[in-house]
Amino acid sequence: MVTKNPVPVTPEAVRTAPKVLLHDHLDGGLRPQTVVELAEDSGYADLPTTDAGALGVWFREAADSGSLVRYLETFAHTVGVMQNEDALVRVAAECAEDLAADGVVYAEVRYAPELCSERGLRLDAIVEAVQEGFRVGTRRAAGAGRPIRIGTVLCAMRQNARSAEIAELAVRYRDSGVVGFDIAGPEAGFPPTRNLDAFEYLRQQNAHFTIHAGEAFGLPSIWEAIQHCGAERLGHGVRIVDDIKVAEDGSIHLGRLASYVRDRRIPLEMCPTSNLQTGAADSIENHPIGLLTKLRFRVTVNTDNRLMSGCTVSSEMSALVDAFGYDWADLRWFTINAMKSAFIGFDERLDIINNVIKPGYVALIGD
Repeated sequence: MVTKNPVPVTPEAVRTAPKVLLHDHLDGGLRPQTVVELAEDSGYADLPTTDAGALGVWFREAADSGSLVRYLETFAHTVGVMQNEDALVRVAAECAEDLAADGVVYAEVRYAPELCSERGLRLDAIVEAVQEGFRVGTRRAAGAGRPIRIGTVLCAMRQNARSAEIAELAVRYRDSGVVGFDIAGPEAGFPPTRNLDAFEYLRQQNAHFTIHAGEAFGLPSIWEAIQHCGAERLGHGVRIVDDIKVAEDGSIHLGRLASYVRDRRIPLEMCPTSNLQTGAADSIENHPIGLLTKLRFRVTVNTDNRLMSGCTVSSEMSALVDAFGYDWADLRWFTINAMKSAFIGFDERLDIINNVIKPGYVALIGD
């Protein structure tokens, strides 16, 4: 038998590896040129510049403030051009194509329908337009030899009072590609327990949900999301590291909450570059993902907002390779973690793991 040597773990090779994405915001991943063209078509006149190259730079620089609140302000412009059905179809289709081009084989993309209703578009029409866009984009990607499957996660904005309505919307469309529910927006002052009625409804309906928690706020946010609301996954969850103590001699002690999260295999939807921008970490090398991976928490690697962070799943993984010396086995571990944690059925997850992810990594790792 001929033994093949592993392919070097370069950015180019990482891009060819099969990848799984669980935390990506639709309104955070538009192409700058698309923003410019949609603004012109819809009469949206508030863009800081109509030069696509300069606009992409503006988004990244505005997001590099170290403040979650300032980071979220950049979305006024992307959401501002996502207010009609044609725009939503286009944005979703391009999202699917862009992710597939980056080697993503399964993605869960989230957005807040309520933010796309500022010009009177009905919530159902919004969801149907986005789902049509994903169908168009996945067909195009498959035609280009890059098959991808996309599930949609509907977000409610935690500072508003529409979480129950959006939860019902998610359940209504769960047989049409919507796989889950989330709450997003500023954590401070808006704890997840404000949305208990929505989470109780979702549990009664056997529906899946994740919760943004432990990004800009600390352990209480994570504790409430899990123990009061029943979150299946944690959006970011980076502040779980506050419940882990590393002694001078290198010994590590996990607090009760951190132990619970690890023991229960609660997935962490970690987004390294985004966390740097919002001040949740000060460098990739010091990002808690290194310690959490070492301790074998259920870590997954995600983009959050590809436009604002100027990133892809491949660039996030490559940055971790550079910072922590990860190899193909580590990247495969992140990928399988994510696929195991997806909100689709067990048989479907297993099929992608066994028939797409594992063979893809065998080709890279060698015999």
